[in-house]
Amino acid sequence: MTTVSIPAGWPATEEEARAVQDELRERVLLDEAGPPPGTGYVTGVDVAYDDERDVVAAAAVVLDAGTLDVVEEATAVGRISFPYVPGLLAFREIPTVLAALDALARPPGLVVCDGYGLAHPRRFGLASHLGVLTGLPTIGVAKNPFTFAHDEPGAARGSAAPLLAGAEEVGRALRTRDAVKPVFVSVGHRVGLDNACAHTLALTPAYRLPETTRRADALCRRALQEATIRH
Repeated sequence: MTTVSIPAGWPATEEEARAVQDELRERVLLDEAGPPPGTGYVTGVDVAYDDERDVVAAAAVVLDAGTLDVVEEATAVGRISFPYVPGLLAFREIPTVLAALDALARPPGLVVCDGYGLAHPRRFGLASHLGVLTGLPTIGVAKNPFTFAHDEPGAARGSAAPLLAGAEEVGRALRTRDAVKPVFVSVGHRVGLDNACAHTLALTPAYRLPETTRRADALCRRALQEATIRH
């Protein structure tokens, strides 16, 4: 497990964080299809917090994209690097997530975030932020639609409906299990939306949420428990 310090010069105020978002958002690449599903590696990242102890734990779990077997995992813990502000949650998570990714011995391939990319009020959620900083292809698969409107997709697995900000499609509500609540997919960086949805379906053979998210969630919770016991 890697221990992380808050980086020097990390934004300390909402104004500073929004200025960073505005600068980095210009670097998001939306004109690449991204890696094909079922090839290479796909990596899930997730975080868990203990606000009382000021501790955040991040996990990165690498799966073989063809078999969905775990081939590597890494964790990192650190201090929470930013207060809780809706729309700026990436600033609480990025330093430890980057450290977990850096601890991997192999290239992570596509990175799947438990959250948002373009489907974000400022069009720059965690998946976009992480993609720009690492150069990796990234997508966000969220449990809830945040502030965006959508029609209900069809009941069958694979059905989808646009996630809309006015007339702009910022993601899709995607049904990963028959007649089960959809997930909300958005591109982060260097991946197209059709491909992001195809990856999400490839990662959900048995459950509503991607295997990447399920495994990273379990691992970061264990890492947080171990870290807080030591504290």
